[in-house]
Amino acid sequence: MSRLWLVNLEPGTTDDEIRDFLVKYGFPPYDQIEHEQGDGSRPAVMLTFAGTDPAALGDLQGRINGIHWKKRKISAHVMRDRFA
Repeated sequence: MSRLWLVNLEPGTTDDEIRDFLVKYGFPPYDQIEHEQGDGSRPAVMLTFAGTDPAALGDLQGRINGIHWKKRKISAHVMRDRFA
């Protein structure tokens, strides 16, 4: 299981738009999505990929980290389980 943290999404971005964006850059479809709105200035999502190795997800991360999408610079981080 791997998790990807996407930060600075355009408010109102749908789950389908996120999925389509990631698939366009070679990511497998995610299995779960959790929205983190915070104060609304930099919405984020935590994506879970059940069958994807963290190292493989890390290889894909570089394709989207820092890319401009929907007038925002996206930040992408693979979350590592500390006690796995």
